[in-house]
Amino acid sequence: MVKTVEDLARLVVKAAEEKKAENLIVLDISKQSVIADYFVICHGNNERQVQAIVNEIRDQAHKHGYNVRGIEGADEGRWVLIDLEDVVIHVFHREEREFYNLERLWGDAPAVSFGEQG
Repeated sequence: MVKTVEDLARLVVKAAEEKKAENLIVLDISKQSVIADYFVICHGNNERQVQAIVNEIRDQAHKHGYNVRGIEGADEGRWVLIDLEDVVIHVFHREEREFYNLERLWGDAPAVSFGEQG
C-alpha cells in the first residue's frame, strides 16, 4: 500500500483525538508554503495532556513507518512542534494557543477534515 500525505494527516488526527486533543484543525498550506502540505493545530488543557498528545502522535508515526524529523518544545509542554515532513503539528497548551492564534496567521489556508475533528 502506498502511503500518502493524507494518510499521514489522518494518522496524526486519530492519534491526537485518542488523547482528547481539543479544537483540532487541519489546514491545507500546500498553496501558501513549501515547508509542508498540512498544519495540524490542536491543544491540551495542561502540560501533561500536551505531552501525552505529542507522545501518541510520535509513537503512531514511528509504528506506521513515518519519519519524525524533529520535535521541539516537548519538555516544556506549552507549544510543541512535531515535524513529520509533509505534515507539521502544533500542539499547544490552551493559553499559548489563544495567544499565538496560528489559525489567524494562516487564515488564507483552507481547513480540511480528517477523522472526527470539526
